[in-house]
Amino acid sequence: MAKIDEIKELLNSLRIWLSITVGLMVVVCGGLISRFDNAKIDLIFWLGSFLFFIFLFVIVLLIVNISKRTKEIGSF
Repeated sequence: MAKIDEIKELLNSLRIWLSITVGLMVVVCGGLISRFDNAKIDLIFWLGSFLFFIFLFVIVLLIVNISKRTKEIGSF
């Protein structure tokens, strides 16, 4: 397999992971809003908030990695 094909395959995998992470982040955010509206500020709410920020960090890492790989394709 050529080097460019390997990079393209990795880029597609990163995009899939980005989509999954954004979807999970939307679900967690919806759950947090629901709990906040029902005035249930408890341990689950705070764990969800922590998880939201972890997803945010992972999304930033994925975007940086996708950008790096896209520039790498441009060098071929």
